[in-house]
Amino acid sequence: MQTHLLAPMITLVLWTFVMWAWLYATRIPAIRRLHVALDADQSKEAFNAQLPPHVRWKADNYNHLLEQPVLFYAVVLALCFVGHWGDVNVILAWLYVALRIVHSIVQATVNVIMLRFAVFMIASVVLLILAIRAALAIY
Repeated sequence: MQTHLLAPMITLVLWTFVMWAWLYATRIPAIRRLHVALDADQSKEAFNAQLPPHVRWKADNYNHLLEQPVLFYAVVLALCFVGHWGDVNVILAWLYVALRIVHSIVQATVNVIMLRFAVFMIASVVLLILAIRAALAIY
């Protein structure tokens, strides 16, 4: 099996851990500095309300990396399983990963909603094309 198509998938997994580290490197100092109450009975929303937006953005992005990219992982594995790891699919996979990393950086730093949305939509279209290519290979 060719591994070229697996490389972008593993890169996105590793990027998710980068965001995980960034989230805790930002959140733990903020919790300490702001004396945020760590009450198991409070809602997620109540906890988040105690943190500044720029701290929450990293956690929001980490959560986003555990949503749509799951579809990306499934599509990449399906393409590998049926042996469709050609150049076009590899390029599309790397493009999706690059766009998700840009999305993360935008959300975690400046969080300009329309810019973030545009990057998300472009990444979604790339993933859709990759999924259609997988469907054509399977059906």
